[in-house]
Amino acid sequence: MMCVTESAAHTVPARRISRRIGAIAESATLAVDAKAKALKAEGRPVIGFGAGEPDFPTPDYIVEAAVAAAHDPANHRYTPGGGLPDLKKAIVAKTARDSGYAVTPEQVLVTNGGKQAVYNTFATLLDPGDEVLLPAPYWTTYPEAIKLAGGTPIEVFAGEDQGYLVTVEQLEAARTPQTKVLLFCSPSNPTGAVYSPEQVRAIGEWALAHGIWVVTDEIYEHLTYDGVRSASMPVEVPGLADACVVLNGVAKTYAMTGWRVGWMIGPKDVVKAATNLQSHATSNVSNVSQRAAIAALNGSLDAVEEMKVAFDRRRRTIVDMLNEIPGVDCPTPQGAFYVYPSVKGVLGKTIRGKVPTTSVELAELILDEVEVAVVPGEAFGPSGYLRLSYALGDADLTEGVGRIQKLLAEAH
Repeated sequence: MMCVTESAAHTVPARRISRRIGAIAESATLAVDAKAKALKAEGRPVIGFGAGEPDFPTPDYIVEAAVAAAHDPANHRYTPGGGLPDLKKAIVAKTARDSGYAVTPEQVLVTNGGKQAVYNTFATLLDPGDEVLLPAPYWTTYPEAIKLAGGTPIEVFAGEDQGYLVTVEQLEAARTPQTKVLLFCSPSNPTGAVYSPEQVRAIGEWALAHGIWVVTDEIYEHLTYDGVRSASMPVEVPGLADACVVLNGVAKTYAMTGWRVGWMIGPKDVVKAATNLQSHATSNVSNVSQRAAIAALNGSLDAVEEMKVAFDRRRRTIVDMLNEIPGVDCPTPQGAFYVYPSVKGVLGKTIRGKVPTTSVELAELILDEVEVAVVPGEAFGPSGYLRLSYALGDADLTEGVGRIQKLLAEAH
């Protein structure tokens, strides 16, 4: 005779996916990019504004370093899980050169792209119940990484009326006894907003005064325009260094998104703990990619400056074209390669027989009607916005925004 417990075991279906993983949302930006590429593969003339990656090839001297590394048997073996010593040294030198922040190799962990640096950091810092202040609009991965690490993201929204820049007053209003970390990103993905050195200093001093950690993402540090400069939090507020983690990587600056090399810089005990985590999760980053990153960081920034000229030209073009559309308000970004227009003036209007009431519905309409892929604001915070990357060719940019102009001109 079967006992009751055995019978119950057979009647209760097992959970196939854990609650923790099942709660993670798909990356909206990657999903839009994948859909655009799938439609292109079908022969449809889709123009994609979804992917946040430069359309330029990785500079030749970096590729050549990778080719040489691939021929060296030393790179065919395991290497230290926290990163090649030569790459750590290059990151230390680059950090001092570019932001004036002096660190040591023991404070550096090389990761599989910036995303692993984000997750490693939150997994190392957070316990269940810890809150992370998350200025919105935010990069779509931040809240998922925070939740996956057991933390609770607390959104602090700043709209187009304040240039998408949160204030100390807003952060203070959101602070609770459970607040442990502030996530800070300047230049910003998705808005392109850049905090001034004075704003960075004020926020850093507030965090220091309240014993709050700061995780600052500086991956777009070199992509600023109109004479604006990117300020590093621990440089502006040196006293915060022992409670600050800096995230960065080669992806955006050197057109190396596919090479997957990022890093985190922080206090030695935090970096050691994160290195222990990585030793079990992935071990070392690809040695060939690490060698390429060494060449990138030790080389000149000439290629970066050439890309910036093109990005700046496209930035001005896309802002002007979007602001010509009735109901669209597009602030001029000062950094990165994104625009983040408000489309609230378009929602609720009839467009080709449909009435989009959210930016998700509007993005779907734009893709279906004129074959242009954009990312809706819901991926980054509240509805009512779109994100468009202008890291694509000039001709595609003009054609794509032109299609959007014609479509939205029909709104009534």
